[in-house]
Amino acid sequence: MPKSRLRKKADYTPPPSTATAVKISSGRSWVAPLMLVFFLVGLVWIVTYYVTSGDWPVGSWNNWNILVGFGFIAAGFGVSTQWK
Repeated sequence: MPKSRLRKKADYTPPPSTATAVKISSGRSWVAPLMLVFFLVGLVWIVTYYVTSGDWPVGSWNNWNILVGFGFIAAGFGVSTQWK
């Protein structure tokens, strides 16, 4: 049986690079620090309320202090939606 002819493909050479470096900057460098501040303030608010048995941060608010702490945490999540 005769041997079939071998087809040799040309080696791949990539096209010359004309791409330039793209600077990815969203201009929102304030988002991450503000988000972390909200998270930490909310956590500290709730922990302070529990450790002081309701005397601090605002004693007259009673259990509403928990809602305020979770409000700060929710604000942190709200700010995190702006992060790119």
